[in-house]
Amino acid sequence: MANTKDIQRRIKSISNTKKITKAMEMVAASKMRKAVEAVLRTRTYANLSWATVLNLSQAMNNKEIPHPLLSPRKDIKKIGIILITSNRGLCGGFNAAIVNKVHQSVKKHQYAGEKVIIEAEFVLVGKKGAAVHHHHGHNIVAEFPKLDLASEITEIAPVAQMIIQEYLAGKYDKIMVAYTDYVNASKQIPRVKQLLPIDIATEDEYLGIVGKDTRLGIDKEFIEKKKRGYLADEKYVYEYTFEPSPKEVLDEMIPRLIEVQLFQALLESNASEHSARMAAMHQATDAANDMVNELTLFYNKARQASITAEIAEISAGANALAN
Repeated sequence: MANTKDIQRRIKSISNTKKITKAMEMVAASKMRKAVEAVLRTRTYANLSWATVLNLSQAMNNKEIPHPLLSPRKDIKKIGIILITSNRGLCGGFNAAIVNKVHQSVKKHQYAGEKVIIEAEFVLVGKKGAAVHHHHGHNIVAEFPKLDLASEITEIAPVAQMIIQEYLAGKYDKIMVAYTDYVNASKQIPRVKQLLPIDIATEDEYLGIVGKDTRLGIDKEFIEKKKRGYLADEKYVYEYTFEPSPKEVLDEMIPRLIEVQLFQALLESNASEHSARMAAMHQATDAANDMVNELTLFYNKARQASITAEIAEISAGANALAN
């Protein structure tokens, strides 16, 4: 049986750890409430703006007015991926889930047999994204700082500007964003979403997942019906008039809408991160409680055994004196 002082020392140590995890849980809960409020405030706007981009893409394709941010490229040789993770750990499997998701997405399309046919480069938002290089060997070309609570779109604007410039310069043939979609406090889903070029018709399970997002109000089935004329008499048929010209309007509009998508992805990731950290710290606190209760039971048994041994020794000594 362990020494009672050793058990007391362990109980005290675990109790101190429990206080820390409880405090971290409360801090994470406070940040989560603010992050969830932010993500819910902007989600509808972000979805409607993306629906606008999809409608613009369809309208431009119908009019055969090419735009470099809307026109898909024939040969896909290199893709750029914006990976949004956290700066710190202690959030369960939050970072591992999105890193593994994006790695599987790249691996699925990167190889033809043993030959690399598509090269992938990563732009990191959050320090923990470096795991894609350390664990999977992917190239990292840039890293941007990330705040725990994003409040303005200007915080993600440098990332959007860089990635759009690289795409227009021809360095990348596709731009993706990998982030964690917030569903509720107990459920977060890692996603890889295609930003550029705008292409709702892609059938790619990973890279075209935006085409399956029912929250947008527009999906592949909608586009197919529109092409076949089933929606000719419905309110969803859009006709755009551009002033002064389509190119000038789209040159200003499309980058802003891409920024909105990245900002929304950042908000979703922040809400998911704080939810995951709150859940992880809650589980750690419960585990610490269980350990303290178990050690307290061991302590009581050890103390009882010690008292019993002392009583036995006293009784033995008394009997020896009496004899």
